[in-house]
Amino acid sequence: MKHARDLGDMSMSETPSKGLDEKFCSECGLIIKAKAEICPKCGVRQASPFANLGAVAPNGKSKLAAVLFAFFLGSFGFHKFYLGQTGIGVVYLLLCWTFIPGVLGIIEGILLLIMSDEDFIRKYGST
Repeated sequence: MKHARDLGDMSMSETPSKGLDEKFCSECGLIIKAKAEICPKCGVRQASPFANLGAVAPNGKSKLAAVLFAFFLGSFGFHKFYLGQTGIGVVYLLLCWTFIPGVLGIIEGILLLIMSDEDFIRKYGST
């Protein structure tokens, strides 16, 4: 296996092969350790595998968290409290015994899931 320090000795005809515990740098293509956060050659921070799990608004609200709250705790209006809609959250909490908020929570979870990241930030991004 060729590591970052060994690539200088490699001739042009050899193709670098990466091992199971290695990855290519997203910027320069150098083989680096899979757990490396920064490439030793170009200094570019490597993207986290969890970087694209959903939009995060400037106020810190996460689209993924809102979807999960709507699906699992929607009958209590938890997603409404999380997104800053306290009044509607209280109504959901008062009516949770009717199961209507549970159905609405699932529907709203689906709507949040298919909403674009830009729309989520526009709608829920203000403080």
